[in-house]
Amino acid sequence: MFSKNQIFVAPLAGVTDRPFRRMVRKFSPDAPLVTEMISCHSLVGAHKNCLRNFDNYNSEGNVGAQIFGADVALMADAARILQDAGAKWIDINMGCPVPKVATRAGAGAYLMRDHVLAGKIMSAVVRAVEIPVSVKTRLGWDEEHRDWRELVEIAADSGVRFMALHGRTRAQLYLGKSQLPDVSDCPIPIIANGDIKTADDLVVPESLGYSGAMIGRAMLGRPWLIAQLHGMDVPQNIGEIVLEHLDCAIEYYGEKTAVPMFRKHAAWYSAGMPNSSEFRIKVNQTESADALKVAIREFWGII
Repeated sequence: MFSKNQIFVAPLAGVTDRPFRRMVRKFSPDAPLVTEMISCHSLVGAHKNCLRNFDNYNSEGNVGAQIFGADVALMADAARILQDAGAKWIDINMGCPVPKVATRAGAGAYLMRDHVLAGKIMSAVVRAVEIPVSVKTRLGWDEEHRDWRELVEIAADSGVRFMALHGRTRAQLYLGKSQLPDVSDCPIPIIANGDIKTADDLVVPESLGYSGAMIGRAMLGRPWLIAQLHGMDVPQNIGEIVLEHLDCAIEYYGEKTAVPMFRKHAAWYSAGMPNSSEFRIKVNQTESADALKVAIREFWGII
């Protein structure tokens, strides 16, 4: 089975922010984590309405910062900024399928359609920093263009250290079952991504030559999951963990932003538990941190 430093937390928009990463660190101090994707335009422009533009990673351990964009010079500049902020490596997003990134911005998964531009971005980012550079991508744009292997070759030639490969095309979005190809003959290490939820799900990637695994949506409401894969029991004090996560979010965003943002986390933590539907309804009606904390304490029986 992959070791603890071979199982990554995937970048998840709106999820893997600083408060969530702090919760993962409680259970997995050494696991490699990847930030939410960061716009090179927003980061270089120091847009004040995006807090993650100003994160400092020096105290966060093994954290990679993911950037997206289609401007070669700005991607290099963004990488330098994140290196100076303490990121341990830079990850380039070449797999995000959402239209505002992959079509309107010409970034993310769109770079699978333009390998020349993708190569220029990878080379520029590698030259710009002294820390490792990785790429996260998919099998291809659609079924007719499963050209991930060509992108791996370009990445290796550009000096990229490793890649994460999601076992779906852009056209599939997150539908259907992830299908990982054999990567045993690839020139750089490949990390498996897609539908990895349990220890049993790690068996196939290992047999196909992957150097590690990256867990995404299975982490929702379970920041302890990587530790659990290595034998830790599910925590008994989940309600206390939820409250701590909420406090971290309030500290980071402020109450006005944190409370509505945290509703989805409360729903994920409670998923599958008795009366979780009623709990989600109550949570979605809360407007203050105090009311949200009361709802959490009542649901998990915290006196």
